[in-house]
Amino acid sequence: MPRFSANLGFLWPDRPLIERIDAAARAGFKAVEFHYPYATPAEALREACARNGVRILGINTDIGAGATGHRGLAAVPGREADFEALANQAITYCHAVGGTAVHVMAGLVADEDRAAAADVLVANLRKATARAAEHGLTILLEPLNPRDMPGYFYSRVEQAAEIIDRVEARNLKLMFDMYHVGACQGDVLTRMREQFGRIGHVQIAAVPSRAEPDEGEIAYGRVLRTLDGLGYDGWVGAEYLPRSGTDEGLVWLQSLGMSL
Repeated sequence: MPRFSANLGFLWPDRPLIERIDAAARAGFKAVEFHYPYATPAEALREACARNGVRILGINTDIGAGATGHRGLAAVPGREADFEALANQAITYCHAVGGTAVHVMAGLVADEDRAAAADVLVANLRKATARAAEHGLTILLEPLNPRDMPGYFYSRVEQAAEIIDRVEARNLKLMFDMYHVGACQGDVLTRMREQFGRIGHVQIAAVPSRAEPDEGEIAYGRVLRTLDGLGYDGWVGAEYLPRSGTDEGLVWLQSLGMSL
């Protein structure tokens, strides 16, 4: 059975970050992940997770000054030095809190700049993966669907897979977010099987609502059992926008025949 982590960028949004960790532990989660936790001192975050007996998984690189929305800088030509600073910040913070992975935010790229942006991203990732490897960390790439993130560098898993293959770093993996795959491409089961060897982390939410994964177009009970059958031994991040209260919404687990 899959192991579920609580993405505290979205869950229990009415509480400060440390209180979200407490809430996740009370709900039964054994692991947590974050978007941009940098306002919380690393020592405080690590202590809260240790006190609650939950593992820390991944964080995102920060978006960077001048970046529009939550999009980042890794593939933005001319911002290489700025990205390096963000990558170093994320790697240092992730290591300090005892995390395992950093999701690198690629950024907005104009159509005419895509070829140059791909080269910039590959070069940036070669540096970032080498630095992350020094601390035993994985770097993750996540395509984001164009409805939610118009203009983002990649929206299809095959585009991220091509970058991963070009970089040739053992600690560079795919964040297979089933919500984004479903919203942009569909055929989630086929793409999951095709990309399984590259997958470093999985996230879920309903399509198209991005609410709890017990509604919408993806048959998550079947999909998650297939993932389990493939031999996936990582965590599945619950990264959804609760319909109302987070605790009340956790009935999705029973609906899918799953548990924490």
